[in-house]
Amino acid sequence: MPDTLTKLTYQTFQQGKNYFGLAHKILSSQLRKLMYPTLEQKTKPIPKEVVLKLQERYNQVLETDWQDAHQGVYPESLLFDNPWEDFFRYYPLVWLDSPLIWERTERLNYQDFSPEIDIDGYPSYYIQNFHHQSNGYLSDKSANLYDLQVEILFGGAADVMRRRILAPLKQGLKVFESVSPRQVRILDVACGTGRTLKLIRAALPQVSLFGTDLSPAYLRKANELLSKIPGELPQLLQANAEELPYLDNYFHALLSVFLFHELPAIARQSIIEQCFRVTKPGGVFIICDSIQLSDSPELEHIMDFFHTTYHEPYYKHYTTDDLVERLEKAGFENVEIQVHFMSKYFIAHKPA
Repeated sequence: MPDTLTKLTYQTFQQGKNYFGLAHKILSSQLRKLMYPTLEQKTKPIPKEVVLKLQERYNQVLETDWQDAHQGVYPESLLFDNPWEDFFRYYPLVWLDSPLIWERTERLNYQDFSPEIDIDGYPSYYIQNFHHQSNGYLSDKSANLYDLQVEILFGGAADVMRRRILAPLKQGLKVFESVSPRQVRILDVACGTGRTLKLIRAALPQVSLFGTDLSPAYLRKANELLSKIPGELPQLLQANAEELPYLDNYFHALLSVFLFHELPAIARQSIIEQCFRVTKPGGVFIICDSIQLSDSPELEHIMDFFHTTYHEPYYKHYTTDDLVERLEKAGFENVEIQVHFMSKYFIAHKPA
């Protein structure tokens, strides 16, 4: 009975987040239609059969999430983890930022940065207003709004999809069972605001965690989030993933969440090769990113919608890119693929 009640509570909690995200999108669409009618005319409605398929996938990923927690892959408390403080603090700012996003979208202004933002020294592909975000990934405001914006985008399932890395991560680390947990090193490449590192800390409380990101603003946000967690603070470093500043064969596991669709092809390959270099023999590298046409052709409409509605200049190529081939070219083997809701997972191993 307690398990049934907990599961029902979890499902209700997630459906509430889903309905909230839907309500936000409807209200946002209506307001945008009033302020920028030409943008609304470019938006194609999602076919009913696609909506039904999305709901089916959503229900499936919730069941998987519940089962993983129930089986002890991570604490059940993670199922109800939500940044309420950030929600009440920053949700009004999401609305205030929306007109700026719509104006930027209408003008096709994709490289719009405030004068105080220093864009020198970053790769050219990074100097973008991804998702039409104000100042891209280079401001504290962007870092404060990011997790909330992504939760709304995915109907409250962003963390649910992030948690799908935890089971294969723990499975991949079994080859290092003779190593003391505190000596196990895990790197989150492009760690952003630290949400994934927080989830890993809950599932693996003793391992040594590392995170890199290009954005100092997002690293500040990650440090703010992770410093609230008891125990050893993850080591965060500003770095370009194409030149990871670590020794060869240093990490027992690496992961990257929602990065590769925002990279040009040449950068995807170089980052994979860097990840191979710093992974220990026998170690695991897990990529979590968007679905692709090869695994989800029935959702092609959604992928086209995402590409055209949000500024994602490299996404179209990503949807047809063969990441398995890229991983194997770098030296990884035994690449397993999983698909959960709107995300795809590549679980690759470095030969022992």
